[in-house]
Amino acid sequence: MLFKSKIKWAALGGLVLSFLSLLVHLLLAKYSSGDLVHYSAMTWFSEDLNLNIEGRQGTGYRKLWKNVKSLESLQPYADPRSRYPVATVENNGFIYAKIFGGFEKIRSSICDLVTISRLLNVTLVIPEIQESTHAKGISSKFNSFSYLYNEEQFISALKNDVTIVKSLPPTLKELRKRKKFPTFKPKNSASPTFYMKEVLPKLKDANVVGLVLYDGGCLQSILPSSLVEYQRLRCRVAFHALIFRPEILALGHLMVERLRASGQPYLAFHPGLVRDTLAYHGCAELFQDIHTELIQYRRAQMIKQGIVNEKLSVDSHVRKGNGLCPLMPEEVGLLLRAMGYPPNTRIYLAASEIFGGQRVLIPFRAMYTNLVDRTLLCSKQELSNLIGPETTISEDSFQLPSVKSMDQKKEEWDKAGPRPRPLPPPPERPFYQHEKEGWYGWVAEKDFEPDPSPIDVRRQAHRLLWAALDYIVSVEADAFFPGFNNDGSRWPDFSSLVMGHRLYEMASSRTYRPDRKYLAKLFNSTRDNLYFPKRNWTFSVREHLNRSLGEEGLKREFRHSKSTSFLSHPVPECSCRIFKASEIIPGSTNGLNNPLPYRGEDKCPKWMEHSLTTIRYQKNRANESESEDEIDLEEQQEPDDEGSTTATTLSLEQDEEMDPND
Repeated sequence: MLFKSKIKWAALGGLVLSFLSLLVHLLLAKYSSGDLVHYSAMTWFSEDLNLNIEGRQGTGYRKLWKNVKSLESLQPYADPRSRYPVATVENNGFIYAKIFGGFEKIRSSICDLVTISRLLNVTLVIPEIQESTHAKGISSKFNSFSYLYNEEQFISALKNDVTIVKSLPPTLKELRKRKKFPTFKPKNSASPTFYMKEVLPKLKDANVVGLVLYDGGCLQSILPSSLVEYQRLRCRVAFHALIFRPEILALGHLMVERLRASGQPYLAFHPGLVRDTLAYHGCAELFQDIHTELIQYRRAQMIKQGIVNEKLSVDSHVRKGNGLCPLMPEEVGLLLRAMGYPPNTRIYLAASEIFGGQRVLIPFRAMYTNLVDRTLLCSKQELSNLIGPETTISEDSFQLPSVKSMDQKKEEWDKAGPRPRPLPPPPERPFYQHEKEGWYGWVAEKDFEPDPSPIDVRRQAHRLLWAALDYIVSVEADAFFPGFNNDGSRWPDFSSLVMGHRLYEMASSRTYRPDRKYLAKLFNSTRDNLYFPKRNWTFSVREHLNRSLGEEGLKREFRHSKSTSFLSHPVPECSCRIFKASEIIPGSTNGLNNPLPYRGEDKCPKWMEHSLTTIRYQKNRANESESEDEIDLEEQQEPDDEGSTTATTLSLEQDEEMDPND
């Protein structure tokens, strides 16, 4: 009995020791895992900011975000510089306008409308934005114009230029209902002569004319030198009068604050993948499946309407080689990586609802994991508050196509041509929303595109708000990279408007202006080694993109985009230059040692020079110590005897984790 009791006590002691051992192991695992998680978070945070041992940002990283020194002398100056009488109520009548199109066309058309109103000496009625007017059940708090912009700010900012009213007088409203006054549909290339000879006589007779704008404008981009004040008026409208309503501004600035959390800069990227533009240039073969069919259908429509005077099927790769197709997101990621942007760079994706879907963004997200859009920066409630209260509309109910007989199927097959159309799925297979909008959409069932449903029209109005948020974040970005600007279609595009705004507001900010034709040749030269290119290819990309930031990029944009959209390149009409004392010499024609880059460029007034000199002095004193540290770091990072750079640079250029074949 004594022996058995000892065995029991030994067993009990073993169980107690096992329990204590297990408890100790659990506690150790808990605290050690907490330390590991804490270390991992701190490591990611340090890498995210690219900090060196002393806690400062690396020199190479800072160079990716610093301003362009050669453009620091370029300053915004859109005030009138000659005799400019104030607008009066007694004038030639009223102009009433309806604007069709998206965000870019609306913004450009409003600037042209104000300019024409000044040219004809008329009162402008705040134009109707049809994207929001046609949307049923949107918030009653906003009418068509105030859905996007601040009406009171618009009227007060232009009170010295144009008389603006919110609506027509009662007597003219009756004429409008009866359609008794003349209406014009001008193109975006209409000249001032057209308005003086064709519109003004009828305006004086009827006291009111209506304009219907489809092309994203109603006045040619380049005006005669005698009308230079009207170009400056365009700038005052675009950059000072067209202010978004307070709710949009507040949320947009909040998004910027969240992107710059912890003092980190961010880059904004707009892919520019728009169906109309892709169809205009024939870029269908760059996509797959349903998106190719959608582009070809829209291109066929443009050919019937006379917008496109070419064949339906063209070689998209040849077009891309000529710079007529966009840079795909994967290519932009490779360019940014060649520039030295680390994989954890914060990148804001403007226009996140791009044509082609999220599939085209997969390679770009693999290279840059901190890729965010408005849906990641804002909560659903914040976006819902921006939209405001709306009446409920039932979602689109998808109906199965009617059953066709064998004779009908055979007849349709014979008419389909050599390229067979995609077959519908088996009837027992359920239809999902993403399939209805994709491969099994109307392209597979119908020969025409169905009219948008009420919910689709409402979503188009919502896209105006999303584009406004993207515009604010892109203009405020530390760097901006366009995927498809200045496409040659003569329609205003989002990237060009952003680049023009950044050029006006702060010309020295880092705005890349890539030459797509040149970059296409570079990509073709290393097509088999895109993710591991040779060093000379990387240097060629860096040299080209760095040059595009300065005067060389501006001059190329001046040649290509000025004739299409004035707002994309509002220099030199809406700018002036401040020169250093070393650049001014007495006795020269313009007083400058170096000739001005643009013809007709002016020096800034003295009051502007004094205020900017004070600001520069304060900034130089604040950055004086940091500049000394940068010089020391540059001396420490000299190349070794074999000509190779530091390990950090190599890791940015050749990151094996980014290999898509892994």
